[in-house]
Amino acid sequence: MPQLNPAPWFAILFFSWLVFAIIVPPKVLAHIFPNEPTPQSTEKPQTESWSWPWQ
Repeated sequence: MPQLNPAPWFAILFFSWLVFAIIVPPKVLAHIFPNEPTPQSTEKPQTESWSWPWQ
């Protein structure tokens, strides 16, 4: 069974990781959210207990 020449496979691996490490992160980090998150209030809402009509 013939052995594969590792030279082209290493170059493909190296350049694909180069793309993932250099080109993709700035594109992902440049993403902006359409709506900025608003801070929630720290007050706990007043809840009432249910009165079950069948008990």
